[in-house]
Amino acid sequence: MPYWFPETVSEFITAAGEHAPALCHMLVDAMLVDAINLPRFVLAEQILPNRAITHIPEHIRKEMSEAGIASQFRPGARIAVGVGSRGIANIQLIVRSVVSFLKEHGANPFVFPAMGSHGAATAEGQTDVLAHYGIDEAGVGAPVVSSLEVSSLGKTPEGMEAYLDKNAYNSDGVFLIGRVKWHTDFSGALESGLFKMMAIGLGKFAGAVQYHTFAYKLGLEEVIRSVGAKVFATGKILGGLAVQEGAHHETAGLVAVSAAHGVQAMMAREEELLREVKSWMAKLPAPEIDILIVDEIGKNISGAGMDTKVINRAIQGNYNPFPDTPVVHRIYARALSELSYRNAVGVGLADVIHDRLLNAVDWNPTYINSLTASTPSAIRTPIHFSSDREALTRIARTVGKAHLPDVTYCRIRNTMELMHVEVSENLIPTLYPHVRVVSAPFDVQWNAEGDFEAYPWAKEAPEDAGDFEGALQTANAAAGESVRG
Repeated sequence: MPYWFPETVSEFITAAGEHAPALCHMLVDAMLVDAINLPRFVLAEQILPNRAITHIPEHIRKEMSEAGIASQFRPGARIAVGVGSRGIANIQLIVRSVVSFLKEHGANPFVFPAMGSHGAATAEGQTDVLAHYGIDEAGVGAPVVSSLEVSSLGKTPEGMEAYLDKNAYNSDGVFLIGRVKWHTDFSGALESGLFKMMAIGLGKFAGAVQYHTFAYKLGLEEVIRSVGAKVFATGKILGGLAVQEGAHHETAGLVAVSAAHGVQAMMAREEELLREVKSWMAKLPAPEIDILIVDEIGKNISGAGMDTKVINRAIQGNYNPFPDTPVVHRIYARALSELSYRNAVGVGLADVIHDRLLNAVDWNPTYINSLTASTPSAIRTPIHFSSDREALTRIARTVGKAHLPDVTYCRIRNTMELMHVEVSENLIPTLYPHVRVVSAPFDVQWNAEGDFEAYPWAKEAPEDAGDFEGALQTANAAAGESVRG
């Protein structure tokens, strides 16, 4: 009797009849055979400049003095200090230093959340976000006043109604504290920073909904410029402290920008700071990676959960759209950061996730944030598995390599912390020149649940790493580099 082979999946299912589900399950399980042993890994570090500012309070006092911020308000003025939701390094100390300067010059400052839909778009939720960064009256020396109420400022030339947080509107002046950084949704001369905060943060939920809608037609940069100019025209903005971070997620720049010289001058200064920051940013350690393992995603790490310009994914899901960024074929996300407050925006950027991540999601704030930003694709639920071992085994066959030992891996804590990474041994020959291997190769250790065994993150190898020095010499030689002395 001749053998018959189905030519299509539907033909197979029809022939299998009621047994199709069981047979399909068996076929998928068969894919696990000989695929569960990952290559050996090594720990590596990226050798990039650390630009950390050592004396933050003194630096801020000098910057704000030289910018003439105190000359823009009278003693007794109620100054609203706007603070966002991102995980900025040293943010409590930075806010406390700004508050201290304002008090020293006779102001009565208060802090308010400069957030759109974050904190589940509630006043209490946004207060809680700040509190988890240590930003409360006890931590920064000024009360936190939170509300979603806004005052209308009229319409921009494009027809957008501009809004300003009501507490900020009723104050005697507004001073912003924001990180200048590339934006995860677009590229331009003006991205994330003081003007984005001036537009979307100060516009609260009402503004964020409208501005993201207009961004479809105008582009988000144009929305930020137009609404920012409208807010600036109120005369309420005193200026801001532009925070710059380097490759190590360190506080690398604290620049006081005054509004006294006009909106165009303030925009131009922020554009300069953004160009500088872009030149500092770290990348993944190799030009091409088959499987990127991300230990945690979250809103405190990036507005998109994962920095799209690190993982090379557009917010709408396009693969590898950024030409000067390492190519990543598959992304496996393991957990949701505690400081994300169960907001899982960005989960849809992953190809596979761990069940623990899915189980940690609160869909209400996730829906609110994603729909407000007009990015529903960012919260699509990926394939998910109950263990690291199963997730990696399943996805290894999807990167186009028939010989599974050739699949390359890179593991990072999150997209904001890229200095210390784990890479598979077979990735060593393609590591960038500034990347150094700092451990001997070691086998992946699984716990009883099939998850990675915990050991100090990228600080030291497991105890059974073997001949460290010999393997280190070999590994760095393979990468074309000598061991760093």
